Amino acid sequence: MPRRPRPEPPASVLRVLHPVGKLPAAVYWRRRAVLLVVLLAVLGGGAWLALTLLSARDTASGASSAPASRPVPALEQVVPSLEAVATPTPPLVPTSAATTVAAASTVPAPVPGGPCTDDMISLEVRTPGTAGVGSKPTFELVVTNVSAVPCVRALDKGLQEFLLLDSAGNRIWGSNDCFPEASSDPRTLAPGETVTVPVVWGGLTSEPTCAAPRSNPPAGSYLVRGRLDTKISADVPFTLT
Repeated sequence: MPRRPRPEPPASVLRVLHPVGKLPAAVYWRRRAVLLVVLLAVLGGGAWLALTLLSARDTASGASSAPASRPVPALEQVVPSLEAVATPTPPLVPTSAATTVAAASTVPAPVPGGPCTDDMISLEVRTPGTAGVGSKPTFELVVTNVSAVPCVRALDKGLQEFLLLDSAGNRIWGSNDCFPEASSDPRTLAPGETVTVPVVWGGLTSEPTCAAPRSNPPAGSYLVRGRLDTKISADVPFTLT
């Protein structure tokens, strides 16, 4: 009767530790050692590659956040750039002084013998201060050349005017309302020269057409204003008693 083959014993730790084959056991141990070295090299290489990638990503992130350095051109190494040159700060000029300088630069200088502009003359009204109701006081228009050169100003009668206003600013009387006069009187005024033009008020109210009834203004406080063409004087107090 033929002999049955003996079944292979189950694998055990002992067989793994003590390999059995046709070749000597040292050959199997060398193969396992080589396989273990290769496995460790692969694991070590993978870990090194992962660390390298993480380090490179951190370096790139830091480089992107840092400002890029610009190479200095060769010309700037010899001649400094405009940014590096310090320019002096201009001194602060007070507003009033700056306004005066600007105004002086825009206003032309007076021309000797030319027309007297409004800026070249002063205009003032003189009154007796107080007068009785119904009286005929005299008002004076004082024109003065305040420039440094002689100039010509028209003192025509039609260009001269006095106004009497009440304390509320209402018009009471005008010197050209009922008795307008026409004349031609160009006057050459030397620097500092003053011309006084007198006008007598008849003591009655008036309006520009002189069509309304005229009467004596009542006693009270009034203002007198003068005009020479486009030049207007300041208001001067005047009292009727």
